[in-house]
Amino acid sequence: MSATKAEMGVEKVALVTGAARRIGLSIAETLHAQGYKVVAHYHRSQADAAALVEKLNGIRESSAIAIAANLTDTNDVKALATEATQTWGRLDLLVNNASSYYPTPLNELNDTSWQDLLGSNLKAPLELSAACKQALVAAQGAIINIIDSNVLTRPIDDHPIYSAAKAGLHGLTLSLARDLAPKVRVNGVAPGAIMWAENERDPAEQAAIIEATALGRLGAAEDIANAVLFLSQASYVTGYVMKVDGGKNIR
Repeated sequence: MSATKAEMGVEKVALVTGAARRIGLSIAETLHAQGYKVVAHYHRSQADAAALVEKLNGIRESSAIAIAANLTDTNDVKALATEATQTWGRLDLLVNNASSYYPTPLNELNDTSWQDLLGSNLKAPLELSAACKQALVAAQGAIINIIDSNVLTRPIDDHPIYSAAKAGLHGLTLSLARDLAPKVRVNGVAPGAIMWAENERDPAEQAAIIEATALGRLGAAEDIANAVLFLSQASYVTGYVMKVDGGKNIR
């Protein structure tokens, strides 16, 4: 019987966008702990990305790099994909986590917000998936998109552009699962109340959000990271979006 890749000591490589902070940071650390080499994308959080890479390389030498890219710039996306796939000569997992999130009330709509929110949440995952396709096919790898548990059935007040972008990412996940099968699996994780956004500081609002969950508590970034890890290993799962929302969907 021939040896598996793992038995031969081949380390898989994961590209995680928005890896410097919050959920992306937890995803990067969780995958690294499972033996992945990590390409940590960041945009403005250079110091945080550098600290992450230093930590991961301290655990396992030459196992992490950080790459800066503006995901709303197509040329930056292509450059990110090229460097990510060439650094270790392979790519097994792409996690499209990076996201812009802020309200856009109907009386404040503008092209800048439209380009930013659609660009980071929808256009970039599509372009990055396309740019990484060859490497992912070669590795028979996977793509996991971080979506949002609210957008399809309970859109967030005053977030029409963000909601449209994440709903689009849900559809893109299913579409890519069809188009990239059978070589590449594509799934999504849809977080609920996991970490408070900067504009969610009102105690009454926080209490209402938690009350809307069946479990009656806030989730943790590790809950999303563990879902990503599961889907990265689930070899017979594709075209699936996993809700990690504390049971909000059944309330």
